[in-house]
Amino acid sequence: MSKKKFTTIYILVVTIPFLLLIFPLFEIANRATPIIMGLPFSFFYIILVILITFSGVLILYKFDPDHQFEEGDE
Repeated sequence: MSKKKFTTIYILVVTIPFLLLIFPLFEIANRATPIIMGLPFSFFYIILVILITFSGVLILYKFDPDHQFEEGDE
């Protein structure tokens, strides 16, 4: 994967979840019901978006063209 394509994908993976957490897109999830795992839906939504973002960045880290292990690195 080229560096430019990787950078574009990385920016999208980080920007889209950020936009989901700010007004007006957060209004989709800004409600107290239903209760999911003991949390109001809005809190659950925020935690879910953060976990999805973390997973996306972790996956991109594995495909990073600058991230290469050398012999002997663990």
